[in-house]
Amino acid sequence: MKTHFKTFLFSMAFMAFIVCHANNKKQDQGYTSTEKTQPVPNKQYIKVALLLDTSNSMDGLIDQAKAQLWDIVNELSYAKCGTNKPNLQIALYEYGNDRLNGNEGYIRQVLPFSDDLDDISKELFSLTTNGGEEYCGQVIQTSLNQLNWGKNPDDLKLIFIAGNEPFNQGKTNYKDASTNAKEKDITINTIFCGDYNQGISTFWKDGAQLTNGDYIAINQNKTTVHIASPYDDTILILNQQLNKTYVAYGQIGRQKKALQMEQDSNAGNYSKANAVSRTVSKSSHLYKNKTWDLVDAVEGEEVAIENIKDDALPEELKGKTKAEIKTYVAEKSKERDAIQKKIQELNAKRKSYIAKQKKDTDNGLENAMTKAIKEQAKRKKYSWK
Repeated sequence: MKTHFKTFLFSMAFMAFIVCHANNKKQDQGYTSTEKTQPVPNKQYIKVALLLDTSNSMDGLIDQAKAQLWDIVNELSYAKCGTNKPNLQIALYEYGNDRLNGNEGYIRQVLPFSDDLDDISKELFSLTTNGGEEYCGQVIQTSLNQLNWGKNPDDLKLIFIAGNEPFNQGKTNYKDASTNAKEKDITINTIFCGDYNQGISTFWKDGAQLTNGDYIAINQNKTTVHIASPYDDTILILNQQLNKTYVAYGQIGRQKKALQMEQDSNAGNYSKANAVSRTVSKSSHLYKNKTWDLVDAVEGEEVAIENIKDDALPEELKGKTKAEIKTYVAEKSKERDAIQKKIQELNAKRKSYIAKQKKDTDNGLENAMTKAIKEQAKRKKYSWK
């Protein structure tokens, strides 16, 4: 009996150490976590691993990924499962680039699963091309091994692999990788950059069919079409107002707010319409920044204002009482909600306007991904409003 009691005390002490250690990590950022001790229910996710060939011939593909990211995110933001809106996580890999380690199959995990849309944009814009060997089976298997795919049966788990070399190259058999993916309820979609029949003869279609995924062939060098609308200027003005509602805090706050502005600029460098698409993404439930924005952090119960240290606050809140800080954050939250609602209302009109334009807007990567996601989401009872 004494032995059991000692074991119990040791276990309680160990758990106290773990909790204390976790809280200390939060305190190092200038705040105390408000994470609950009760188990958090599983959240529903759309998980997308994007595996991009970054060899010499793929400049057009990378350009499409940069130019079409926000339209893809926007389409996913409309997804529903019953009354719930699933969250989104995107992982990014590059393969087939001579700058990468040949012993690891010329493969690099650029970003693990992340819901930080600014980080995803940043990493896409960091990609450059160079000649190399493209091992599709190996990059698929690497993503299966390295990423946290989770075990929630309601999650939609997808791989999109894009390239233009034979699918069966490398030491890892793509059929084995596909079998492993299927066991984890992961669907592989293949995007061949070139002629449709050539992709079939080089096993890209087979690579998709093994997991009941989609095979699509695209012209990776086709320029992305962005259609301007009469609502764009107003939406971009609202974006400037939206940015003023972010309250940077902690060690990374200023850096992350600068990153937000940088990705606004990156989107705008493609076209005004692309900047508008990013603004629409920022008005959706998928754009959250609780690691650096006090409004999102309080709403997501990441921090408690009562516990936040003065040196973690932005200049405009230093020396303020806790009550004053709460009022300030609440006002910013209310202001943000109103701006986001206006953006969504204008975007509904914008979408209707664009749909009526008789232009070729068959943007390769965007269309391939959204079409496949919508079809495969039906298996999980997802719908689009």
